[in-house]
Amino acid sequence: MKRHTGYGWLELIEGILLIILGALAIASPGGILRWITIFYGVMAIVTGITDIIFYAKSERYIGFAPCVSLAAGVISVITGLALMAYPHIGELVVTLLLPLWFIAHSVSKLCHLGFIRSLYRGRYFYVSLVINVIGLVVGVLMIFWPQIALFSVGFLIGTYLIILGVDSVVSACSKLGKDW
Repeated sequence: MKRHTGYGWLELIEGILLIILGALAIASPGGILRWITIFYGVMAIVTGITDIIFYAKSERYIGFAPCVSLAAGVISVITGLALMAYPHIGELVVTLLLPLWFIAHSVSKLCHLGFIRSLYRGRYFYVSLVINVIGLVVGVLMIFWPQIALFSVGFLIGTYLIILGVDSVVSACSKLGKDW
């Protein structure tokens, strides 16, 4: 009998929240920037907790833990707490910390690919690979050109968050998200 975990549900909730956040960022980035900054903080914390749970669960099943997932999870939680603690300087925080979160999350998901490939050999592996390479590139671009993060926060980040949300929902519905 296979044991079901709460990981799939957590990732499903994460995906739905990321899609909502992405839609809000595209619809009205300037008018609700402070609220979006707080919501980004919550999502970074949820994403970090998800990465830390992946670390704990994978250690139990594959004999060693992917330390990158743990590090990315901790960075995501710290980024989320910083975003929530300083919402009045949301633009600065988004410009400085969000690229680090994009990079940490993308690197973490890229480190999951070997595990994903072993469990689920299909389109999901390639979709996840492409999405997370794009996220890594976007994060690096935002570090080198912070005006990208400032002037295109709604479209660029919103679109990527919707893609991340869809990726999380697909993962939650796949074999990886349901059974371990």
